Amino acid sequence: MRLTAAQALVRFLAAQYVERDGVEQRFFGGCFGIFGHGNVAGIGEALYASPELLTYYQARSEQGMVHTAAGYARMKNRLGAMACTTSIGPGATNLVTGAALATVNRLPVLLLPGDVFASRGPDPVLQQLELPWAGDASVNETLRPVSRYFDRIWRPEQVVPAALQAMRVLVNQAETGAVTLAFPQDVQTEAFDCPDGFLRKRVWHVPRPLPDETTIAQAVALIRAAKRPLLVAGGGVVYSEATDALRRLCGETGIPVGETQAGKGSLPYDHPSALGALGVTGTFAANRVAADA
Repeated sequence: MRLTAAQALVRFLAAQYVERDGVEQRFFGGCFGIFGHGNVAGIGEALYASPELLTYYQARSEQGMVHTAAGYARMKNRLGAMACTTSIGPGATNLVTGAALATVNRLPVLLLPGDVFASRGPDPVLQQLELPWAGDASVNETLRPVSRYFDRIWRPEQVVPAALQAMRVLVNQAETGAVTLAFPQDVQTEAFDCPDGFLRKRVWHVPRPLPDETTIAQAVALIRAAKRPLLVAGGGVVYSEATDALRRLCGETGIPVGETQAGKGSLPYDHPSALGALGVTGTFAANRVAADA
């Protein structure tokens, strides 16, 4: 099928699904975007032409839309994500703080900032970063250290491997975070013969890895031998949907629970075993019990 690179990417994103425990759901809930010359004629037109594929949500702040996308991923237990598209220049650099938050907290967010012309026809273009020592750099380089995966799509056919690699990271529960596909504005609008297989529905299995018997036995021995045991509930309890199992364990043993920032909500706040968060932003009770555990 003859499509622009942007059209192919939008169709691909709409066809991505995840499955866990036999339950299948669409991965991308939509696309936030603020448009300028770096993305309006490419991704903007692709979204406008096919609104049934990927719902567009208008944003007022690039940083705000990434934070919102991270919140969406957290509430979906990382089984769903949002895409975020911006123009080049300050529109792209405004993504950095939100991208850092998503990466630090292992929350899947797909960033699609526009980029300078791959053809170097207009050079420099409006809001282009001009460095005397590098002709292939743009402001999107600022997203490299805060992204779990970064790629720049220099040719339209490169959208195929780039998008697949992006999904590989986004659905990996250990490696996920902000994924950036820098998209030169001329490449977005270039047409190519897109492989049919790239556009077909693809279901990514998200496993629920279980600890081996030796690890469980070691944990049981440590708890039985402890005089003042304390459980620390992290984000894995929430994202693996193990909160009910934790509640049953606390009900049967009475062991108190402290939570990390990602693990907040592992137990109801009024549960007898809930001490609250640990650390510098934690509660007095949780830190006192942890110090004596």
